[in-house]
Amino acid sequence: MPKIPACSRKELINKLRNIGFSGPFSGGKHSYMKQNNYKQIIPNPHGQNISSELIKEILKQAKISEHDWLNA
Repeated sequence: MPKIPACSRKELINKLRNIGFSGPFSGGKHSYMKQNNYKQIIPNPHGQNISSELIKEILKQAKISEHDWLNA
């Protein structure tokens, strides 16, 4: 299986939308996206890409398979 590459915040948001999340919504220090009753915090990379390690952690928390992520 191919490695999960780092991506921009915009790419992260677009992929989460393709998977079925809505948002992002304002939420204090960080914005978040929702899918049903689940809220996923979206990191603020301040102009840098989001690391592949952080993306893997987000996928684990949101119970998204790597296959679904790569095909979103």
